[in-house]
Amino acid sequence: MNKTFKSKLTTALFVVPSLLIFTNVIIIPFIMGVVYSFTDWDGFEFKGSSFVGLKNYIAAFEDGKFGPAFGRTILYTIAMVILVNIVGLALALLVTSKLKSRNILRGVYFLPNLIGGLILGFIWQFIFTKFFEQLGEVTHASKIFFDWLDKPVTAFWAMVIVGVWQMAGYVMVIYIASIESISEEIMEAANIDGANAWTKFTRITLPLIAPAFTISLFVTLSSSFKQYDTNLSLTNGGPYGTTELITMNIYSTAFSYNKFAQAQAKAIIFFLVIMVITVIQVYTTKKREVEM
Repeated sequence: MNKTFKSKLTTALFVVPSLLIFTNVIIIPFIMGVVYSFTDWDGFEFKGSSFVGLKNYIAAFEDGKFGPAFGRTILYTIAMVILVNIVGLALALLVTSKLKSRNILRGVYFLPNLIGGLILGFIWQFIFTKFFEQLGEVTHASKIFFDWLDKPVTAFWAMVIVGVWQMAGYVMVIYIASIESISEEIMEAANIDGANAWTKFTRITLPLIAPAFTISLFVTLSSSFKQYDTNLSLTNGGPYGTTELITMNIYSTAFSYNKFAQAQAKAIIFFLVIMVITVIQVYTTKKREVEM
């Protein structure tokens, strides 16, 4: 047995199990979902299902809740992409400075990401309802501190706040790795040239961490589009369905109205939209990257 064969065998032993799992968990269910979306599948037996063409896709677009949920999800994603990356980058700059407590702060800021979305939703539900109402009474600022989950606009931004609080720490880690990879010689040369902090940040740091922006934007974009658990536990789509995101709409179509084939059609539409947006995002940000 030569070294080349042994090397290929070792690689196969590591790759093949993962490939089989990926195929069974992702590829096969996806193909089955595409097939189901063109039938009248009832969620149980596929044998008795019949081909209905684009009927489920037409029904998805005719659903009065699907369009608003999609638009709401896009708005939520835009807000999350902007705020999470701004906060994450700000935290990364803070903990890579010369603060003595920077290592402790890294753990503190990353901690919310370790808490599940359902738990976070229930915790913040108490804050936005009971705590805010009591705080408004004590401070006599009831126009600011009231039950945020009782009104559509504030309930939506409550979801954004919770999402930013959870994801900023994860994005921060990505930016930290990129910032710390910048050569100290470059910064020393900038100091010798008399560059101030803002100039160093805009002309050196930002261009050199461009690859981190590509990764962070992709992670934030995909996670925000797929948000479900926090939406469920924090608002459950309320009040009156005004905070229902697309994933909750798909779930409700399948398990509340028993329209499994239509839900599959919505999921396929959702997948195609995410795919197009993420491909455009990665392509655009990759073009702006600077080779270090």
